[in-house]
Amino acid sequence: MSFDYDLFVIGGGSGGVRAARVAAGETGAKVALAEEDRYGGTCVIRGCVPKKLMVFASEFADTVGDAQAYGWGIQPGAFNWETFRGKLHAELDRLEGIYRSILKNNGVESFDQRAHLVDAHTVELADGMRKTAKHILVATGGRPVVPAFPGSELAITSNEVFHLEKLPETMLIVGGGYIACEFAGIMNGLGVKTTQFYRGAQILRGFDDEARGLISEEMCQNGIDVHLGTNVLEMKKQGDKIWVKATNGSEQLFDTVMYATGRAPNSNDLGLEALGVERGRKGEVVVDDYSQTAVPSIFAIGDVTDRVNLTPVAIREGMAFVETVFKGNPTPVDHELIPTAIFTQPEMGTVGLSEEEAAEQEPIEVYATSFKPMQKAFAGGTQRVLMKLIVSQATRKVLGCHIVAPGAGEMIQLAGIAVKIGATKEDFDRTVAVHPVMAEELVTMRQPVRTA
Repeated sequence: MSFDYDLFVIGGGSGGVRAARVAAGETGAKVALAEEDRYGGTCVIRGCVPKKLMVFASEFADTVGDAQAYGWGIQPGAFNWETFRGKLHAELDRLEGIYRSILKNNGVESFDQRAHLVDAHTVELADGMRKTAKHILVATGGRPVVPAFPGSELAITSNEVFHLEKLPETMLIVGGGYIACEFAGIMNGLGVKTTQFYRGAQILRGFDDEARGLISEEMCQNGIDVHLGTNVLEMKKQGDKIWVKATNGSEQLFDTVMYATGRAPNSNDLGLEALGVERGRKGEVVVDDYSQTAVPSIFAIGDVTDRVNLTPVAIREGMAFVETVFKGNPTPVDHELIPTAIFTQPEMGTVGLSEEEAAEQEPIEVYATSFKPMQKAFAGGTQRVLMKLIVSQATRKVLGCHIVAPGAGEMIQLAGIAVKIGATKEDFDRTVAVHPVMAEELVTMRQPVRTA
């Protein structure tokens, strides 16, 4: 049977574009890709990239104060949202252009419209045109969702926050995951009076307890009004404000309310169920270790599979898919020991098991230190950082590394290599410290602070 393409990719995010580009450019496969929105997906257009630029912008107010303490005659000025937003969107346009060029230069045919599956080898585009392919890859990503409650339609999500006409004076952020906590720090740093509600007992559920406790404490010290064990009951418009009634009995007015309480896979209306492609409880596309669905010709990668929802993971899944399908080298996706950064303020980097997870598996030793970093201490700051290693008593392997500090994301990328290859605590000990830097503490901690 002949097909129009060897591969048809639905979704132009980081994972889909990487798979399309590598399949076409490195194996000579005939590839097409359909994207109904903007190329680059969540990460480039409404996630990692614009968020990190906003983090940079939000940190300058604190930098001015530090500079004054170091002797610089710098005076704080007002942040201009319009100026920043214009440059931000220009940068996103530039990056989208790069994604489009990558596809074009590798011979991938692009369709700027929605696509859905008709059968195991056929997709139909929004204009009614049908295309066939030997293999179909679903890489449609995910989206933020707002739970239904009275007034929920008044809330924005992380999708809309980059397009605000002006910065609000007051803002409520609902949620306790990394997206909610990152934007709480961003908005607070940009001068917005920021309140955060989280229904749980502590923010950043699933991360190391000691690390997330320090982040929560520092967020409060930075001026964010954090309310734990609190959720929204009802919202309604009151003039140009939003009236919010909370489970703790409070009633407050905010200019803007942002929800970051969860995301859902973009798997609706793709025609999957009719073909026998299984979806899970949240709508995620169910795949095996090789990203293959129950229909042999259909694969799925990235957030639509709800495995590990991180951009570098989607890219790795796309690469493994090409190795398996087009290079004849069956390659399962490795989801173990993935280093990651949470761009809260303070920043967190983590890889491996938390103390709590490790203690449930085997006897461990915990090495940890918390201190004021030199740069901030000299300026009179009270901020603290945390360096923490979780070590197996039996094998001496470092099972987890957790850093709460400025630049933690940069540090954990390198520490992640050591943890991934199975370095022991003694390997860390044998490494000569770089002085004076915060990260030297990772190789100078000699005695465990506790065992479990």
